[in-house]
Amino acid sequence: MDYKTLGHTDIKVSTICLGTMTYGEQNTEAEGHSQLDYALERGINFIDTAELYAIPPKAETYGKTEAIIGTWLAKRGCRDDIILASKIAGPGLDFVRHIRNGETKFNTEHISQALNASLARLKTDYIDLYQLHWPERQTNYFGQLGFKASEDEEKLTPIEQTLRVLKAQVDAGKIRTIGLSNETPWGIMQFITLAKQYDLPIVVSVQNPYSLLNRTYEIGNAEVSHRENVGLLAYSPLGFGVLTGKYLNNQQPEGARITRWPNYARYSSPEGIAATQAYVGLAKQHEWEPAQMALAFVNDQPFVTSNIIGATSLEQLKSNIDSVERPLTDALREGINTIHQQYPNPAP
Repeated sequence: MDYKTLGHTDIKVSTICLGTMTYGEQNTEAEGHSQLDYALERGINFIDTAELYAIPPKAETYGKTEAIIGTWLAKRGCRDDIILASKIAGPGLDFVRHIRNGETKFNTEHISQALNASLARLKTDYIDLYQLHWPERQTNYFGQLGFKASEDEEKLTPIEQTLRVLKAQVDAGKIRTIGLSNETPWGIMQFITLAKQYDLPIVVSVQNPYSLLNRTYEIGNAEVSHRENVGLLAYSPLGFGVLTGKYLNNQQPEGARITRWPNYARYSSPEGIAATQAYVGLAKQHEWEPAQMALAFVNDQPFVTSNIIGATSLEQLKSNIDSVERPLTDALREGINTIHQQYPNPAP
């Protein structure tokens, strides 16, 4: 396993980060613990979760993923061996109506509520990386195209205030570093600029989607990552599992996410399916597993700090982790870019 530095800190995180959002829905507590044990054995020291999880979000499973990680930490006694990341949910979306009435503000009251509840579920007194799951303001995230500002922006929590609240939690020892998620270049730079101006915590990472089907991060955010030392934590590197090829030809594997929840169609547009067919064909032509090629592509990017993988079985997890042991060849890079030119960002 390789390790990279998290932003401007001295924290080293594994190239592969274990995503856990299936725990409490698709995976039982015992299965989650088995995955965590195996990941630790393979050298993964970076674990990502969120108060929102399990996925799909609903009141019945809210916080369950953190609770499963918490019981594992209590059993294993390995808190100092891992870098633990979690997130506070943002506001305004239908699927978070059960969280603070869907009206989270990144202010003292709500950050304190969310953070303290996460700490209790995780059975720890600190979180290494605390992230804003999506912006409080209305902007482009979760595949939204076009931009329209909200009509009541005067009610938003000022970013400077949010940074001061987070600094208070850093000073209290409850979080070590801060990060963003589902952010735009403007948003990242606002957080960085204000932090430097007022001597407040500087974000160390951005957790955004990135995969063969969605390379939009390269358009503006990648330069920010490079110049400001704020690396990408890439989520959905397999596009909800689409890039494995298991859904091609109208297949519906039993228990798979899109089989169970067909509305998770972000990566299944006609263009996305056509691109997936091409990428799967390229992988097989070079005798690669499609999933490993897709993950190796993400691992290959210089602006990526860590690649967040998830799995519902230990077999899937092993294969996904193995992607770090097989770097892309020049022939694969050329083939990938040829397909990308034909199908540019079919699933933003």
